Amino acid sequence: MAIAASTAAQAEEAPSTPIHRLGEQIFDHVSEIGDVATFATLTMVWIGRRRPRWSVLVPIFYAIGVKSVSVVAITGTFIGMVLAVQAYHQFNMMGLATRLGSVINISIVRELGPVLAATMLAGRVGSSMAAELGTMRVTEQIDALSALGTNPIYYLVVPRFLACVLLIPLLTLMGDFMGVIGGAVVSTQIMNIDSYAYWKHTRDFVETLDVFAGVFKSYFFGAAIALISCHRGFNSKAGAEGVGRAATEAFVFSFIAILFLDFVIGLTWNNVYRSIWPQTESLL
Repeated sequence: MAIAASTAAQAEEAPSTPIHRLGEQIFDHVSEIGDVATFATLTMVWIGRRRPRWSVLVPIFYAIGVKSVSVVAITGTFIGMVLAVQAYHQFNMMGLATRLGSVINISIVRELGPVLAATMLAGRVGSSMAAELGTMRVTEQIDALSALGTNPIYYLVVPRFLACVLLIPLLTLMGDFMGVIGGAVVSTQIMNIDSYAYWKHTRDFVETLDVFAGVFKSYFFGAAIALISCHRGFNSKAGAEGVGRAATEAFVFSFIAILFLDFVIGLTWNNVYRSIWPQTESLL
């Protein structure tokens, strides 16, 4: 027994090799992914089982949606203006300045609008949700809800998930609109591009399907932001440092998820569009 105890103590005191540390990190990441998947599954189950009360939904909708309008609008406006300033000289040298509107607007409605709206939502709302739920975890308010017979996921996560998923498409459209206006003002008023040609090329190249593609992406972005932020808050460590780390991780992981989903959905969308386009063209 003494020999076994001494061997175990020596094994515990022995420094871990890089292979051991790598294995531990891999297992930790796999466990974390499984925990997030379980958390998302429980959220979906509660969404299908019972709708939250309007008295709970309306304040959250206001905090997530209405208060984010100004941030998304300002961001979208400056993105359109920056695109116009940066792209004008290159297009002007090639004699394609009048086609600047098509490039700016299709970039905004398909990629930059949804991604930037989701990024602003992750920074302003995702971090806030993680910090709020993390504080509730540290102060044992989540445990109190469970003790009172209320499921914390139903009461805390479902309303925030619905708010993010339902309102981010509207915020995306707001960002698209302000980006288009910002790019048009700089192009036609500062760069002196003919406004008729600017809007004509925009109408010829930007289709309704392009706007729909951006809005379609935003649903997945909103779901990822809500699930990651709420999960980080629910698993916050004790103390102010733990809550701050949860808020930081919520934004970082949400931003990585946004970029990953944008790549996967964009690649899938392009492949589907190319497979359908020959059939559509034959019907015209």
